[in-house]
Amino acid sequence: MAVSVGVLLLAFAFGFVLAPTVVRRSAGVVRRALRERDVEGKLKAVDELVDVPFPAHAVIRTLQLLVFGGTALILLVVWGYAWLSSTAVSVLVAAIPTFVRLLVTVGLLLGAVAGTRYLEQRLDSWLADANYVTAHQEGVVFRILQLCLFIAAGLAALSLWNVDLGGLLVGAGFLGIVIGLAARQTLGSLIAGFVLMFSQPFEIGDWVHIDGHDGIVVDITVINTRLRSFDGETVVLPNDRVSSHTVINRTKRNRLRLRQEVGVDYETDLERAESIALEAIEAVEHVAPAPKPEVVPTAFGDSAVTLECRFWIKPPNVRAKWQAKRAVIHAIKTAYDREGIVIPYPQRQLSRRSAGGPARGRDESDGDRTDEALAFSEDG
Repeated sequence: MAVSVGVLLLAFAFGFVLAPTVVRRSAGVVRRALRERDVEGKLKAVDELVDVPFPAHAVIRTLQLLVFGGTALILLVVWGYAWLSSTAVSVLVAAIPTFVRLLVTVGLLLGAVAGTRYLEQRLDSWLADANYVTAHQEGVVFRILQLCLFIAAGLAALSLWNVDLGGLLVGAGFLGIVIGLAARQTLGSLIAGFVLMFSQPFEIGDWVHIDGHDGIVVDITVINTRLRSFDGETVVLPNDRVSSHTVINRTKRNRLRLRQEVGVDYETDLERAESIALEAIEAVEHVAPAPKPEVVPTAFGDSAVTLECRFWIKPPNVRAKWQAKRAVIHAIKTAYDREGIVIPYPQRQLSRRSAGGPARGRDESDGDRTDEALAFSEDG
């Protein structure tokens, strides 16, 4: 009884007094040593290691478990159950390799998780000043590295448990073939996502037109691209569809040219009409001063000569586009009304001829069909 009480007192003293003190002081000594080594603060890895919280509670509980397990074995020997203690020791010794493999496996998984977090921080710091790498590219690179890290940790853990990696890889190859056949479109979108990542036809925030859809790019993943339309809708386009259609990026050059047609009467002096329209466009606030606006005659219409007004806006967005168009139409209409330039309505010129007589208002060669139409009308 006295020996048992002494063993228990020693166990409690070591488990609840000595072990916590030793662990906490050791952690403090290690941190101070690291800080003293990095006096000038140049070793960023040391700073990050010092800032990582030490799992003192888990270490203390593990030591306490070992102490009380050893105490139980000693008490079995003291009370005459040496055979039971010997059996327990044999079982523990036989389980040590499995326990070690389990600890290493858990350590590999935790190391992979910690490694991905450290990798994410490193990527952010490395690519902070890299203007040639977009947020989408950084995210895809991180996911690829994260996947590679977890695959390596998983293969290492499987090798610890004596798993046949050759057979596993063969099975994974057949499974990959089956999945590839079943998910052709998804894999196509995945590959197209990597192509879009490196070709960079657009970025988040760009105003694009893709396969009949107009909108702002709000998200780019390895599978699909999301647009926000100007009606407030979210349009999700698979990346293989994006890569197989023409992409019009209206934001890439940070300027956009708009066109507005206006018709003037055939009796109008075209040069005067062009100069008046040009002055009206240049006075609009929403029109960019450079490149300069242009007014160009483009067609002879049924009722008017068509003038095409070309002007630029900076930076290009939907609000600026419609504000500029509205302002330009108002300015041209006001200027033409002030100068007496007519913007004609659609007009048609009709002519009639009597039987056997010449047509009035048109050539005789054009009157046959009119005579037939009039004759049919009168007979009818």
